[in-house]
Amino acid sequence: MSDEADHTRRWLINAGGAAILSSALPTTTASAQTAATPAAAAETTTAPVASVSATTAAFADHVAKALDRELPADVVSHTKLHVLDTFAAMLSGSRLKAGTLAARYVDSLGGKPQAMVIGTPIVTSSVHAALANGMAAHADETDDTNPIGPVHLGCGAVSAALATGELAGRSGRDLLRAVALGYDIGARMTMALGVGQGTGTRSPSVLMTTFVAAASAAAMLRLDARQVRHTFSYAGQQASGIGYWTRDHEHVEKAFDFAGMGSRNGVMAATMVAMGMTGVDDPFTGAESIYTALADKPAPEKLLADLGANHAVLGTTIKKWTVGAPLQSVLDSVAALLEDPGVTADNVRRIQVDVMNSSLRIVDNSSSPDLCAQHLVAMMIADRGATFASIHDVERMRDPKVLAVRKLIELKGSDELEKAVPVRQAIVRIELADGRALSHRTTVVRGTARNPMDAKEIEAKALDLTAPVLGAARARGLIATVGELERIGQVSELRRLLQA
Repeated sequence: MSDEADHTRRWLINAGGAAILSSALPTTTASAQTAATPAAAAETTTAPVASVSATTAAFADHVAKALDRELPADVVSHTKLHVLDTFAAMLSGSRLKAGTLAARYVDSLGGKPQAMVIGTPIVTSSVHAALANGMAAHADETDDTNPIGPVHLGCGAVSAALATGELAGRSGRDLLRAVALGYDIGARMTMALGVGQGTGTRSPSVLMTTFVAAASAAAMLRLDARQVRHTFSYAGQQASGIGYWTRDHEHVEKAFDFAGMGSRNGVMAATMVAMGMTGVDDPFTGAESIYTALADKPAPEKLLADLGANHAVLGTTIKKWTVGAPLQSVLDSVAALLEDPGVTADNVRRIQVDVMNSSLRIVDNSSSPDLCAQHLVAMMIADRGATFASIHDVERMRDPKVLAVRKLIELKGSDELEKAVPVRQAIVRIELADGRALSHRTTVVRGTARNPMDAKEIEAKALDLTAPVLGAARARGLIATVGELERIGQVSELRRLLQA
């Protein structure tokens, strides 16, 4: 261990006197095992015993014991694929505007060298790293989504678990367990708070990433059950759910709103508590609580529903297309229609795209190319396909060939699709100059739990996204290493593969 890293660990323990950090952070010297200061110890031992509901107690206990709990084999394998997909989103996102600005911002702040900023040579504080990596993960629409809400889970869970894992010297197995926990907590809190896109006053991902990150970070720091409750109290005070991100023209604030803000908040909450800060013992109950402040349709009984038995990572979508979730079915439909050689830009006379009514506010003539339905359909037909590069090329929104097709497109909201199960179906109808009318309805999106991408497809997606940043050899090395992540002794070993 370097002198600087050892000094950081001793400083963390001595400065706040939090006994938890003596076990949470690996140390090599007797001086690093310094106990809590008398003042901090007195505060801990004289705190009154608060009334905590059985639900809150069980919830906190589940988070606190996450690193000691074995996961089923299928959960482990799925979690590895979601970690890989999120790393790929971070690496590709590090070269997009939101990721680049986030890295530049945290580098300007300085900070003790605790955790890496992926895709860069920067090593900074765990809180700053979580912010930058979260924004890179959602610098575009590459990262995964869970249909509950829907919410983006990986960007917060992986960012927080990695940052605190580096801080505390945790293993690859610990990372997998903390990430899987983040997915479980995020999905259940979404249901318990009753938030959904377009159905209430809260934007699910903007609200939820703070809690996802808080869970993963608390687990990685091995906080006890009381400290977990305090962490969620701090998280609740920081959580936001304002939905005006739809008016962000460059996907920069959206990257912060959906991912960077919550990742930072969760890691900050957990590390503050690990340093000895105390909070409200049960933030989920009382006249003023997480439910009264943040819920649209509170259903507290859902917080523990099948927790530990039904794992949310198994139901989370890994996107085939690097576009917004409401557009996955649209691009699936266009891709199916492009199998007909007659579907060419010069042979199309009219295109109608039907989506859920609630999707219109996100995808109808959006200024972001990866969220604009009309642009993506037109570009796919003009190019007879779509790539990561073409999807993110803003200049293509002014391409005359694309605009010529775009003017033929009518996007319509559908009451029938709004009620359809599974959600986010789409219908694309094309009228051709040769007199034919083609139509395709995507019912089950590729990448969802009902129609999952296999490991080879996900690895191919990861290679396509990471090779331009890392080079093909390192990208393949990253894919292989994540496939055996439980063999990694300390997650900081991943720096050689994730920094550039």
